[in-house]
Amino acid sequence: MTSKFGTTTRKIDGSALARRIRSAVAKRVAEVASTGVVPGLATVLVGDDPASAVYVAAKRRAIREAGMRDVHRHLPEHATQLEVAAVIDELAQDPEVSGILLQLPLPVQLDARALIDRIPVDKDVDGLTTTSVGRLARGERGLHPCTPSGVLELLDAEGIELKGACVAVVGWGELVGRPLTQLLLRRGATVSVAHEFTADLAAVTRPADIVVVATGVRGLVGPEHVKQGATVIDVGIHRTSTGLMGDVRAAELDGIAGRITPVPGGVGPMTIAMLLVNTLRAAEWVAERRTVPV
Repeated sequence: MTSKFGTTTRKIDGSALARRIRSAVAKRVAEVASTGVVPGLATVLVGDDPASAVYVAAKRRAIREAGMRDVHRHLPEHATQLEVAAVIDELAQDPEVSGILLQLPLPVQLDARALIDRIPVDKDVDGLTTTSVGRLARGERGLHPCTPSGVLELLDAEGIELKGACVAVVGWGELVGRPLTQLLLRRGATVSVAHEFTADLAAVTRPADIVVVATGVRGLVGPEHVKQGATVIDVGIHRTSTGLMGDVRAAELDGIAGRITPVPGGVGPMTIAMLLVNTLRAAEWVAERRTVPV
């Protein structure tokens, strides 16, 4: 888009990149399936939260379109910790299940952390178990959280060099901010992190070449936070009376940001694309282990 200042802010098309990734995954799934290994994702949904149901349906549709097995377990809202744990344990032992996804949030009577940690690390396609987090921190091979991985794919597709780049990550949540910080550090970026207790947000974000915003606070970041030409990645998504918007006031960054992810059509489609990548990767690692001589 061209602003009144005469400069152009490029929209980063996450939808197009996600389609390319999903197509490549489907092709690879067909190749892996010819060897007798068919990747499969098990989704576990507890209760009838409408938003969670929509998210799970989208994930299941994408899995089927990629040629993978779709395994689903739907438990009632009042399910107990033992009942959900038994389902996860069953799926953990199922050789046709490459990955397990426990849809969050869970009903209040359930201990999400304990249930997540029952998922075997090699089937943890969300990258949320304690062991997965530890592998990421130590730089070991593992399955990484989907949204942060999608952010890196977007930056790479734009040809943005991360080594030596100054990156501000706004948000310190376990789903995006924390794992993204680790991934960026591994790529050689200099990372500053802001969170709800940061006294001067602009002091953290304005020097940055790349600003990633994942706070869940609608319209938090605007032109006062971004230097000319910076890349802005908006992870947030909020429903408003005029449509969807993110954690960034995107219209106000017209002509200031060099590149920006739109909402919708930016980071969102990449999350499911990377879920497919993780599920395929988990199945490929199983195939690797089967071919290693003892």
